Amino acid sequence: MTKPFPARPAHPERICWGCDRYCKVDALMCGNGSVATLHPSELFGEDWMNWGLDARQDETPAAQPPQPAADA
Repeated sequence: MTKPFPARPAHPERICWGCDRYCKVDALMCGNGSVATLHPSELFGEDWMNWGLDARQDETPAAQPPQPAADA
């Protein structure tokens, strides 16, 4: 069973978010590189869950652009 992904961690800068180990930034065990992977809130802001693949779609259809007038 995988660990649940924390949506709003208290101190995301202290942890590498590259795998399920959630290592401390200065002790990377998985070989994910030499730089810790940032949490999405650090990359995209606090509202990162409001947009993207899992964001709810707006129920109202988008307005259609006006059609060009047919030349007669």
